[in-house]
Amino acid sequence: MSYATIDQRTTNNSEAWGLTAITARIKTAFARNRAYRQTQRELGMLTDRDLADLGIGRGDIQRIALEAARAI
Repeated sequence: MSYATIDQRTTNNSEAWGLTAITARIKTAFARNRAYRQTQRELGMLTDRDLADLGIGRGDIQRIALEAARAI
């Protein structure tokens, strides 16, 4: 006769899965915020001429930073 043991830590601990999901969402939010700020900072440091060479207007920086953050 064989017996199966059930590990209670993995099968019946829905709180851990909930905390894991929340932690993952928080990490993603921080990564997105970091990407947004970094993109905005780097593009903001460029001159108008550099931005024009890239085909970017100064008013497009926020939109581009949001797109970079959403890509994560």
